[in-house]
Amino acid sequence: MSLKRRSDDERLLASFREERRAKKRITVYDCRGCGREPIIVETSGFDFNDFLRLLAIPSIERFCLTTTDRTVLDFDKFQELQDGNTLHLMQTEDQELLTATEEQISFTPHYDTLVRSGMYEYYASEGQKALPYALAELIDNALSATAHNKGERTIELRLLFDDTLGKPAVVFVDNGSGMTSKQLNNWAVYRLSKYTREDVKFKSDHQGYVRPKAVPRSINSDISCFGVGGKQAVFYIGNSTRMITRPTGFPDVHELIVSKEDFERKEKNKEDIYSGVIHNRKVGDSSHIRKESEFFLQDLIAEETEKESFTAVVITGIPPEHTTFLKNDFNSWTRELAHIYHYYIHGHNGNVQENNLKSDINIQISLREKPTKCPRVVNLREVDNDMQTLYINSTADTFEFKACTVSGGTVEGVLRYHPFLYDRETYPRGPLSLLAPTDDEVEDWESVAGNQANGRRHIFECFWNGRLIPYTTVAEFEWCQRPSKNSTVPVECYRRFSGVLFADDRFQVSTNKLTFMDLELQLHHKDTIFTRIVNGQEQRGIKKEFNQWLTSCHEHLDKQVHFVGFNGTISRTDMAVKKMQHPWATFSSIEWDNKTYKTGQLVKSQRTQPIMYGSIVQFLLYGDHDGDIYATGGHVEVSLEPKEVYDERRIFPISKIDRTATNATIQKAIDIELTKMPDKLKLDWPQGNACSENTVMPAGTLLGPLQVTILNKKGEAISRMPYSNQGAVRKLSMELRVVWHGPNGDQEIHAHIAQHSTKWAFWFKPMETLTKLGKYTLELNTMLNDTNGKIFGGKPLPSNKLNLTITEGKAEHFVVGAFNSALHVGVAFDMVLTLLDAFDHPAPPPPDLTPQLTCRNLDVSYEKTISIGTQFTIQGVKVRGSVPNYHCKAHDLKVVLPGLVSSSQTFKISLLPGNPHSLNVTSEKETFTVENGNSMTFNIKIHDEVGNITAQPDLVVYCQVGRLHRPLSVDCSTTGAGQLTTKPIILRNLKEQQRVVKAKFELLSQKHVSVVWKELIVVPSTRVGRLEVYCQDAEGCILVLKDKEQVEWKAGDLLENLYYRLYDEGQRLLPLDHVTSSNMKVNWVAEVNLKDLAKGKLPSILVPTQVTNKPFYQISYKDQRASVDTSFSIVPHPDAPSQLKVTLDQASVTMGDLLPGDIHLQLLDQHGNVTQKMTPQCVEAIKVKGEELDSTSLTVSWQESSKDVVVRGVGFRPGLPGPRELTFTLRTFVEQVKVTVTAGPPAELQLVSGPQQPLQVLNKQGITSPFLIQLCDAWGNPSPDKRVVVALTSSSPTLKVESSVMSKPVDQEGKASFTVKRIAGPKGEFSLEFRGLFNQKPIPGPSVPLTVVLDPNKPATLAVDYDTNTSCPAGGTLPVFSVTVVSEEGSPIRNVNPAALSMSLWRRETTSILIPPAGASQFKCSKPLENEKDHFHFHFRDKAGPQQTGKYSLQFSLRSGKTELHSKQYVLDVVANEPIKLAPDNQPTTPMVSNIEAPASRVLVEDLTLRIRDKFGNPAGQEVEGRVEVRVELSPGNRDKDLPLLEAPSGRLYLELTKGTAHVSKLSINRNSPGSDGTEYVLVFDAQIRGTRMTLAPYQLPFRFYNDADNQRRMSELSRKKDRLIADLDKYNNYSRNLKDLCKELTCKNQKASEKRTELGTELSRRNVNVAPLTSVLEVKAAIIEKMALCNEIYTEPRRTCSIADPFKGIHEVLGKVCHLALVEDDASAIVISWHIHGDMDCLVTLTTAAARQIYDRTRGAQQVLPLDSVYTLNIWVCFRPLPHLGCRGPTPPGNPIYARDLLIYPKDSESSQKVFKNLLGDTILVDDLDAGNAYRKSVVQSNRPCPTILTRQGERICTKGKFGGTQNRAPALSRLQGLVFGAPLPARYHTLMSHIDQLQDYLKAMEASEKAKEELNAHIQKLQSPENKKMEQDMNENKLKLKEIESQLERTPVSTPGKRALGEVEEEAGKAAGTPQKRPRASSQRSLL
Repeated sequence: MSLKRRSDDERLLASFREERRAKKRITVYDCRGCGREPIIVETSGFDFNDFLRLLAIPSIERFCLTTTDRTVLDFDKFQELQDGNTLHLMQTEDQELLTATEEQISFTPHYDTLVRSGMYEYYASEGQKALPYALAELIDNALSATAHNKGERTIELRLLFDDTLGKPAVVFVDNGSGMTSKQLNNWAVYRLSKYTREDVKFKSDHQGYVRPKAVPRSINSDISCFGVGGKQAVFYIGNSTRMITRPTGFPDVHELIVSKEDFERKEKNKEDIYSGVIHNRKVGDSSHIRKESEFFLQDLIAEETEKESFTAVVITGIPPEHTTFLKNDFNSWTRELAHIYHYYIHGHNGNVQENNLKSDINIQISLREKPTKCPRVVNLREVDNDMQTLYINSTADTFEFKACTVSGGTVEGVLRYHPFLYDRETYPRGPLSLLAPTDDEVEDWESVAGNQANGRRHIFECFWNGRLIPYTTVAEFEWCQRPSKNSTVPVECYRRFSGVLFADDRFQVSTNKLTFMDLELQLHHKDTIFTRIVNGQEQRGIKKEFNQWLTSCHEHLDKQVHFVGFNGTISRTDMAVKKMQHPWATFSSIEWDNKTYKTGQLVKSQRTQPIMYGSIVQFLLYGDHDGDIYATGGHVEVSLEPKEVYDERRIFPISKIDRTATNATIQKAIDIELTKMPDKLKLDWPQGNACSENTVMPAGTLLGPLQVTILNKKGEAISRMPYSNQGAVRKLSMELRVVWHGPNGDQEIHAHIAQHSTKWAFWFKPMETLTKLGKYTLELNTMLNDTNGKIFGGKPLPSNKLNLTITEGKAEHFVVGAFNSALHVGVAFDMVLTLLDAFDHPAPPPPDLTPQLTCRNLDVSYEKTISIGTQFTIQGVKVRGSVPNYHCKAHDLKVVLPGLVSSSQTFKISLLPGNPHSLNVTSEKETFTVENGNSMTFNIKIHDEVGNITAQPDLVVYCQVGRLHRPLSVDCSTTGAGQLTTKPIILRNLKEQQRVVKAKFELLSQKHVSVVWKELIVVPSTRVGRLEVYCQDAEGCILVLKDKEQVEWKAGDLLENLYYRLYDEGQRLLPLDHVTSSNMKVNWVAEVNLKDLAKGKLPSILVPTQVTNKPFYQISYKDQRASVDTSFSIVPHPDAPSQLKVTLDQASVTMGDLLPGDIHLQLLDQHGNVTQKMTPQCVEAIKVKGEELDSTSLTVSWQESSKDVVVRGVGFRPGLPGPRELTFTLRTFVEQVKVTVTAGPPAELQLVSGPQQPLQVLNKQGITSPFLIQLCDAWGNPSPDKRVVVALTSSSPTLKVESSVMSKPVDQEGKASFTVKRIAGPKGEFSLEFRGLFNQKPIPGPSVPLTVVLDPNKPATLAVDYDTNTSCPAGGTLPVFSVTVVSEEGSPIRNVNPAALSMSLWRRETTSILIPPAGASQFKCSKPLENEKDHFHFHFRDKAGPQQTGKYSLQFSLRSGKTELHSKQYVLDVVANEPIKLAPDNQPTTPMVSNIEAPASRVLVEDLTLRIRDKFGNPAGQEVEGRVEVRVELSPGNRDKDLPLLEAPSGRLYLELTKGTAHVSKLSINRNSPGSDGTEYVLVFDAQIRGTRMTLAPYQLPFRFYNDADNQRRMSELSRKKDRLIADLDKYNNYSRNLKDLCKELTCKNQKASEKRTELGTELSRRNVNVAPLTSVLEVKAAIIEKMALCNEIYTEPRRTCSIADPFKGIHEVLGKVCHLALVEDDASAIVISWHIHGDMDCLVTLTTAAARQIYDRTRGAQQVLPLDSVYTLNIWVCFRPLPHLGCRGPTPPGNPIYARDLLIYPKDSESSQKVFKNLLGDTILVDDLDAGNAYRKSVVQSNRPCPTILTRQGERICTKGKFGGTQNRAPALSRLQGLVFGAPLPARYHTLMSHIDQLQDYLKAMEASEKAKEELNAHIQKLQSPENKKMEQDMNENKLKLKEIESQLERTPVSTPGKRALGEVEEEAGKAAGTPQKRPRASSQRSLL
């Protein structure tokens, strides 16, 4: 049976492998003739010959079978065909297609669609117009396609917007390599990048992606890679695209159409969306183009015959907004494309004027519109206003550099400088720049110092593989950013940069190529290396190189203004921007463009409106300056001239000063301005209406017209200010003002401004507006037309004044005073009339004036009239009439006063209803009749005295209906009417009678309005009033169920024949119908049979099975008129007894105790209800049995209170903990329950595992093996009582024990683990003691003896011995230090390597440090002397001390392997050495003096401090006192007797020497001092010490003496050249030294990398990996790829797997199904274990009960769950116990027994999984076969031990009770397990290979690091030997010769006397080119600086 079962399993596994084979269907087009339909062939399992047989090709016929890519098939390529491929059956390979064919393709998106789909969301939007960038995506594809063209690369973008050719289209055409059908299929797949795609149909032809070779600026055309941009672009531009392509060397053309319309159609038809058809046709065949909207394609297809290969992208469905943008903004978006591809179009140097590197890329864009418009064509190479072109053409100098990142990426950069030229910045501003102002704004902007040339723009634009990434810019780098202080150039120079960065493809960009993802982050990384590129060579120190370059640019290229004569700092309130108001520095003059402008100088402006003349007040420059400065921009403040005309100051930019204007021209313009000025006015009255001074005239008298003429001082009429060159002409105007001097002050009643006319000068029309009474003044003022100013040049313009008086006239009309035009019917009001004259002046009314009042359709009356003064009052006016509503029309009220000129006036009035007068109450019905229970509605209106509906506030009508309700009210205040609805009128016991109820209506706020009474007739209602439910039995008896009645019924029975009846209010039975039944509801069923309800029948009720359940049943009826219901409850009673129920109060008992609580026995019916059939007589019939039951204390008794039987005193005999089964029997009723016996109370601690004994431990070391302590009861059973705390202590307080925890409670298994980390104590024997504590009671535990041993070879301290009394002078020898390495035992260690010891010396700082700093001096141990024979003392002798004085720290260190030991730090005081000389603090330069009058030319030294010093320059002799003699001596070799004299009485000077220091403030020679011209003398400072014979070397300072200033100047120039040469030589020496240090560092780095590589290679060899053949990086990578391929093969090999799905995988707090939690390696073991727990394999394990409950609720109880927090873990400790047979006597049983749980492998969360299977498998044992299992059980049982369940590898099971055999104990075949089987783990070889891969990857990194270090070292060596370095060395040698020559010239002492050479001749001789060697003079005896 076992052999058969195993073969079945193998066949099942084989079937799994066969299912992997996929079907393969091939479509074949027979192209040998026309009109043949394609055939589809199923080729699964066929080879090439079988396939040919299916085609039935005659053997004599010639044929060729190819793919659509014209690849000829053979046996191998046929096997690589995929399902759905299309083939061509042709006569020859080159045969032309007779008809077009189609190929089904699928372009399902690549998995990257999900992985990287969010990238577009992060990097796509920048708020710009995105259409040019979408066009650029398709140009990227064209550039990549034409990358390998040998000739010109042509790319055309055609915009076909001509409606006569079809619908609008955008066409891209290139002459690239084209695409095969497979490549075209790949193009359609979204997210299929170039790194993952296969461009051929056969894997054997696939080469993979190859990175292009490095080229300058990375312009490699490799910019189409992600498989995203093209698809995004075409669907952004339009909604349909047609791909037309012909690959190189192929005769066919492939077409593919992808459109939004096609996608929507497929989605609607439920078709595969990501599929399509490739149309294969011959070249030039346009027969498939039939739509008129696509006729333009015929011309495009016709062009195919002239091309060997091409690709055309035709996009249609262009949105109108795109079409408009492409037409209207043609220049802007083509300019943007020229910017993006600037370096592809013009080469890597860009669009320079002399570009020798012409690009072969030709990108042409054409726009074709209506036939009437001329087509527009532009070549991007011709665009000359893109930003890169503007940057390049305005650049004055460039700075090229390169950046290398840690990831291997390279960035080439160019920094450009745009200088400032006198008055403007040359930084370009783009044509569409948002920051581009007008010319004036540019000059105003640049006139403020510190403004930025590039505005807020970032410096660097970023290119990726030569293509612009538009949305990423880099502001600056650390080495080129503006310094915070101490800048050598102005800060505005840092804003004159533009730059570009060229990054290769090692930097990631977003899929739409709009943004870099990591460029700026990598460039700003601290490990990124920047180097400058000069002539193709890299130069380090980029910050220094940049600063030098920037300084040079500023000095040689910027042309700035020199501000001179600083006056102070001011604030300017005239600046609009607040932050620009302060500070402004003021200056008195400037130097600009070789001219000087000073305060008070006359200047003229240019480019200002108007042109201004004036004298300079001051110059202003923005910024905090305190002296003369060069700067850009600035302002000038000018006082305008002539001051008589312009009494003001103006400020404008310095750049607007006219530098061509002379003082004469400016003065002449000022003089002309003063000639013609206005003087007086002339008045004329042409029509005689004249006005003179103090004229009196009546109101309304005509005045004028008036003519005014302005005369100048010459009497000439003028109309404007004198004309000048100041700009626009300032015209004059004349203002006329008439001012009325009224009682409330002056009031201007007439004002006119007249402009001048050539015919009548200034003319004012007649004035008729003088109607007000009182005095008037007429004023005439001359004004400036532009400003309306009356003062010009500080003087008032000509004016004139006339005074006159106006009197009143007689009354002629009247006005009505204000009154409310909204009148109410019958309400009286008064009208007040005012009489006026013709000009509205008040006038008294005429006598006997009788008014007349009339209004159409209305009755108007009044009582009387009253006249007081000018007022006339009509009293008691009333208006009556009919008013329909409150929105009535307006009425005309006419008032007539006879006898007046204007005797009548008409006013608009609106008549409203009057006051309330009566109530009107009506009803909608003819009679006031209402049905009982309904409401009654009344219509109420309030009328005035005429009958109009009236309304006013507080009109509330109250209604009282009998005594049924409280009074109701309705508010009629708004409309005067309202509707009042009463509450339902309900009368009791109405039945068939009707009653009369009176209703009272009254208006309480208006007592004069009468009360209204109405009678209501109430009749009974016909709605449903009562619902009755009854039950009818078979005999027809009716039982009526009362409302809320409780009905008793048998549990589980059916209550049938329920009916209902309906009655109305009159107790009349209502008929039932479908309408009635639809309003009925019952609560015990969801759906009711309406037909039964229509018959009055209710659904049957199923009585609950539980007596505790007393459901509530309700029947209700509800419609719009009534709602009634009735309800009842059913009380179930039990059925007959059917089972015995046993209830335990407690289910567990502690071993040795009785079961707590009671055991209750009850009889239940079939539904589980207690039947109460248990009686006291049943006590004797109850039997109790159980395993290991102790019946000593067992009692059975009757409990009257609960009517059941109670069992007490249940106990068990001591044994193993676990479940016990109890059986209770009552006659025929039997019930079993389980009681869990737990371990007894904690009694002792046992050591389960620990380190091997006897135990010896080194001092201060730990014990690696943990101590595992088990808590047990009195019988040795593990006790998991977590309340017990186990503590670890030592037997002696001198022994210190350190553990992670010193005490801890036991875990859930009763265990506690202790790991001793460190033991410290004296040498001796001790013990570790474990003790427990439970309820304050100790629990004994084990004691582990151990011996502490001290390590004699472990260094503990460093003992240092030296002479502390020895002083250390500067530059002397350090004391001898003796160092001993002391072990833990206290003995010296002898076997110490002296090289491991070192001494560190460093200057002591204020802050203390524990270890030597990085810059500390290191000293090695000295060799022992001959007499030093011990080997444990190490000496440091003859070590040179520091040469500088101060406090130093000393520390000794031992470094050996992992041991690093430091001694304490010792303080060493270094004192000064012997004083030997007098020297200055700072060495002064060589003085050059002359004996002329100027004091500055005679100064030798200033502020010089001299100190006594030792030979190392340390201050010494602080206790020395004396003086210093200063004198002049001859230099060596000089025999001149004349010595220059010092400014001292005797020619000598004495300085006080105090505490070793002397100071001289200033020392000069005398005027006309003697001395030889050009001679070198020595200034000697000689120290004279008091009280000692100490002799000090004097300080000598050479100086040059001259008789005239010219020689002094020439020699000073030579001295400066000498100093510069010395500085250059110092820089070169430092540079050379740095190069040598770097070479040493790289050599050390290379050595370490090689050692690391060797170490990893040795480790790989030890792991049986042969690294000998792996000599290169590529070979190591190949080895890694090979091993990864092997891993993949192993991983994909068929293995046993669990086929059960886990839909809950990944849910929070869900561990998984049991079948997925473990793996089993052996097939037989996996089958039998899976079968054994078959019922639990589908169980879902959760971490918490809450999660289990959620799964339970979700699946409605269908999924079994197991929460881990509820798993019973009391007996899980047994997993640590040995197998049962190990405690038995006798031989080891056969069969290889093992716990079944030990065969499980947990792939995840092993702790939780182990807990699960501990609970499910327990102690189940697995053996080989059935015989071995029986033998094993027999041996265990005979030893009086329980034996758990035994499983066999043959599929048998022996139960824990010993049963075996039968189908229930035999595992089925694998196929019958239905996939519920544990899976198999990966083989061990897989894990071995993975570890090898990890090691190889480390080895690869080490190899790459080693090769990189080697390359850097070689590159550095090459740099040391480079021509540039050699040239630099040669230049320095020449500088040395020049330095010697200058020193020689200085020694020659040239003078300006006849017969001697002048200094110019010497310089000329020194500067001659190399030729005939010149004879050099003898070198000076002075020490050379070289």
